[in-house]
Amino acid sequence: MIIIAILAVLFYLLCGGLLLQKILFPNSFVARQPRHRLLSTGLLAMLLHAWLVYRGLFTPEGINVGFFIILSLVGWLVSLLLLLVTVRQRVESLGVFVFPFAALMVLLQMLDLEGPVLKQLGGGLQFHIIASIIAYSLLSVAAVQAVLLYIQDSHLHNKHPGGFIRTLPPLETMENLLFRMIGLGFIVLSISLLSGLFYLEDILGQHMVHKTVLSVIAWVLFAVLLFGRWRFGWRGRTAIRWTISGFVMLMLAYFGSKFVIELVLHY
Repeated sequence: MIIIAILAVLFYLLCGGLLLQKILFPNSFVARQPRHRLLSTGLLAMLLHAWLVYRGLFTPEGINVGFFIILSLVGWLVSLLLLLVTVRQRVESLGVFVFPFAALMVLLQMLDLEGPVLKQLGGGLQFHIIASIIAYSLLSVAAVQAVLLYIQDSHLHNKHPGGFIRTLPPLETMENLLFRMIGLGFIVLSISLLSGLFYLEDILGQHMVHKTVLSVIAWVLFAVLLFGRWRFGWRGRTAIRWTISGFVMLMLAYFGSKFVIELVLHY
């Protein structure tokens, strides 16, 4: 696993470096290369990272829900989403931020391979937990995207589009990407809540009610945001406020209430 991790980190950093060189030196040999050739090292890193996340998450004893393996899963999901979106949109410049972040997550996973493990769980409950983690990861990425969108919007309104803002895709592209991530995260969150109804016997029990209520509030906030986008064309700072509000509710549900720790103690 250590060798695979080192290779993943090197390929992530190589891809991020090539993309940065393309931005800084638009007339260089690297800048003239096709996009798919520059992103191929990122794709290879993402595949190696996927194997590491799988091996780290699913252990013979049960599901490893350690803090760093979850962060690594977030890093992998971000990389996967970016690579998928680049198939149709020219957003590869985000790889300058995404791929070094994913490389750091790989290193952190290797530093802490033995996190808390959920043991003796049925398949349905495992599905619920994984869906919950993925939903939180996707909507966490959306929250970071919302922050970047806010910074980009502020710089453009103040007529200061310099610095790292120049490396970001156009504002409209960033906004469309934000709503795609929110939409995907909302779908997975819906699946997580529905699976909880079926597989958690005490979803409204004393130790679970606050998690359930906060998760449902987050679901409602994201549902209103998506409806507002579809019906009224919400965008810009309105979308950013609703995104951050929904993320805060999820953060309180999953981490503020020590969701993972309490599940470990319960089971």
